Amino acid sequence: MISVILPVYNRRDLVGRAIRSVLGQKYVDWEVVVVDDGSEDGTAEGIEDEFGDAVRLLRKHRNEGVSAARNLGIREARGEWLALLDSDDEWLPQKLQRQVEALAQSKLLICHSDEIWIRNGVRVNPHKHHRKFGGDIFFKALPLCVMSPSSIVIHHSVFARLGLFDERLPACEDYEFFLRLTANYEVDYVAEKLLLKYGGHADQLSRAHAAMDRFRVYALDKLLTAMPALEEEKRDRARSMLIKKARIVAGGAKKRDNHSLADEMQQYLDCWERKE
Repeated sequence: MISVILPVYNRRDLVGRAIRSVLGQKYVDWEVVVVDDGSEDGTAEGIEDEFGDAVRLLRKHRNEGVSAARNLGIREARGEWLALLDSDDEWLPQKLQRQVEALAQSKLLICHSDEIWIRNGVRVNPHKHHRKFGGDIFFKALPLCVMSPSSIVIHHSVFARLGLFDERLPACEDYEFFLRLTANYEVDYVAEKLLLKYGGHADQLSRAHAAMDRFRVYALDKLLTAMPALEEEKRDRARSMLIKKARIVAGGAKKRDNHSLADEMQQYLDCWERKE
């Protein structure tokens, strides 16, 4: 069985589309675990009214962020496999079926797919640096997040080994987890557009936080500190990426007189430049 983990916060008018896309899957051995992260707009009530027992609804009493909500869903999942779905995205009907078929052939533990981007209601073409790949994609995962959470199917044993999403990160939590994942596993890739990935919402995390690369610097530092046995080339490339991003963030912070952020980035630079 595949447990679909769907965190949601204050998206009563959007989340139904995501849930209906799961209910319409050709592959039928699944459960939907919706985690309401303390919504205040009637999201949970709307889900109960429309979907009833078709979903497992877990309600949190206070908002703690997408990572905490995802992690609760993962811990409560009953399936051998888990699929992540963001509350504003939508799967095409063949999504799970195609990934189950791919995983059966590859015998890998993680699979992602290509996607269609919708921004402010208009289909757009992703930039070349967002191109998707399979196999050992660690180096490609260093600059930015190269897998979309809503595209992922992952075996439960991966979370048991690597741990869950980092709840201390207000953004780029997917980047951080995928760094750990790709440092340890190859991934399967279905080169078909199996989901609609929507953007442009006012409540997107990328709009809520400036200097997003600061969170990627934190993620790279965490990886390098927690994995001293990481093979040499991967370690060198991760350290170089950390230094590059920290310099960029520090430069921008200085221009904006954000001295605390500039000082924070300098601490990372003082640590990792000495180890080059």
